[in-house]
Amino acid sequence: MPWGLRRYHQTRHLHFITFSCYRRRPFLSTPSARCIFELTLERTRVWYGFFVTGYVVMPEHVHLLISEPERGALASALQMLKQISAHQLLACSTLPRSLQKVGERTNHHPFWQVRYYDFNVWSSHKRAEKLRYMHNNPVERGLVVNPQDWEWSSFRHYETGVEGAVEIESHWTARKREKMGIFSQARMRNVS
Repeated sequence: MPWGLRRYHQTRHLHFITFSCYRRRPFLSTPSARCIFELTLERTRVWYGFFVTGYVVMPEHVHLLISEPERGALASALQMLKQISAHQLLACSTLPRSLQKVGERTNHHPFWQVRYYDFNVWSSHKRAEKLRYMHNNPVERGLVVNPQDWEWSSFRHYETGVEGAVEIESHWTARKREKMGIFSQARMRNVS
């Protein structure tokens, strides 16, 4: 862990997580690779019982805004997410042609960087800030003109309520649950 960065767990706050591909290689630069990662994120979310408030899958890194898991530690859930996605991505040969040689070498090197960045989101203001940052990341990088054009993020869900590969914890999801008679017991501590 970098010097001075403290991780606070069991606070019932959201965590803004960032992790990168090994040596920031664009292992997630194909649509199929990003889709596989999304499916693995959803599977891990269900398995560990955490909420995904937002996410974006970029060509060489991922941003997540998630709760702490109901089952297991946050570090364990992230480790599982990274291990399963790396295994599936390498097994499916989803790496771009330009990285095929590198892909062969990733069998001997990690797919992901070992560490991850974890920022505790203490307030609704910070939550909105992190969501804006994630959703604008593809625009800032010049991958798309508008955030809604990047399929591999939670932006479209927030804009329209459309359900994607990953269940997003939002006002849309809460309304859907209320209509079904399901009321969430999880609450984010609201500190302004």
